Amino acid sequence: MKIAMVGSGYVGLVSGACFADFGHDVVCIDKDPAKIESLQRGVMPIYEPGLAELVTSNAKSGRLSFTTDLAEGIAGAAAIFIAVGTPSRRGDGHADLSYVYAVAEEIGQTLVNDAVIVTKSTVPVGTGDEVERILSEAGLKVKFAVASNPEFLREGAAIGDFKRPDRIVIGTDDEWARSVMTEVYRPLFLNKAPILFTARRSSELIKYAANAFLAVKITFINEMADLCEKVGADVQDVSRGIGMDGRIGAKFLHAGPGYGGSCFPKDTLALLKTAEDYEAPTRIVEAVVKVNDARKRAMGRKVIEALGGIEAARGKKAALLGLTFKPQTDDMRDSPSIAIAQTLVDAGVEVTAYDPEGMDLARPLMPQVAMCDSAYAAIEGADATVIVTEWDAFRALDLARVKAAMNAPVLVDLRNVYDPAEVRAKGFAYSSVGRP
Repeated sequence: MKIAMVGSGYVGLVSGACFADFGHDVVCIDKDPAKIESLQRGVMPIYEPGLAELVTSNAKSGRLSFTTDLAEGIAGAAAIFIAVGTPSRRGDGHADLSYVYAVAEEIGQTLVNDAVIVTKSTVPVGTGDEVERILSEAGLKVKFAVASNPEFLREGAAIGDFKRPDRIVIGTDDEWARSVMTEVYRPLFLNKAPILFTARRSSELIKYAANAFLAVKITFINEMADLCEKVGADVQDVSRGIGMDGRIGAKFLHAGPGYGGSCFPKDTLALLKTAEDYEAPTRIVEAVVKVNDARKRAMGRKVIEALGGIEAARGKKAALLGLTFKPQTDDMRDSPSIAIAQTLVDAGVEVTAYDPEGMDLARPLMPQVAMCDSAYAAIEGADATVIVTEWDAFRALDLARVKAAMNAPVLVDLRNVYDPAEVRAKGFAYSSVGRP
């Protein structure tokens, strides 16, 4: 089957490469000539473990190709996926659907064969209805249907998530569209991946509801971590204790500096705006957004406290280890490190930093932060070392070397990577999140 993937960003490129690996003939389409040219040379626009190898092997086999010509790319495709960005709209927080609708209009002008148009982008409820209206008004002479197929890919583990999904959600009431989408995902039947067919609007809401619920879990355990610090409890024990309950589950119960990335911040905000539009306020999600935003700067103040307080911190140096919102990605979108660094700079603290993959994207976001070539270079002369992102490279630092390089042996562990007793035994003043 031929599949067209319109949009070669994170979702489109990972999805297209995985579909090609299943044996489908996939064309990835993008308006950016530089991106397409780079992909044709095997240069990835993003960092995702295993993606470069997957793209290269399937391009070499002829199953995966790239083009800027939408008409050429969608010709003969039985399924056309729209996987363009839906960022928060400047000014009001609604999802910006201009890219989605522009693609729909272009498909309406160029489609010459029967096809199912699939929204893979994260879109608010009712977007599929508007895409269908745009295509209907285009006067197409071929059969088409519009379906929703949200993605549930974790950055850093996207290929595994695509090939071994918890579920595949497809929103359509059209029997022909169901049959086409069933064939698209037929290779996953061997893994017995459950396919959930729903109405299109239900499918659109499932994506937002899932991300909002995970954001709630993260924010809940972060608030419990604050309480643990006050009462002398250990949030890691609390997390394990509640996570062993099958009704709750252990995932997303790791205390830290707050959530970031390309999904949770914009999707929770878009869900709030949708709820407001339909006069069905989501108070829990509203509180989560506010608490998470405040937490990031609170983590900066935690570092300032470790430096001796607001007066003593001025003129001191803090080294940030990890800048991306999570490990195994170069994504800096809404990363907690941005607010933490700004809080420190505002307090007159000199900030150095190192991240294995994210520094190129971090530089323009943190112009006052000195980027270093290694963790140990960042630590040199620091009055506090701060673990912001739990990259594997930071889990087994040579603590004797760290202590010798620092001006003062202060370690602020915002990801609870280290054992407090062990670190303190090596002579560090150590603080973490939600632990005595």
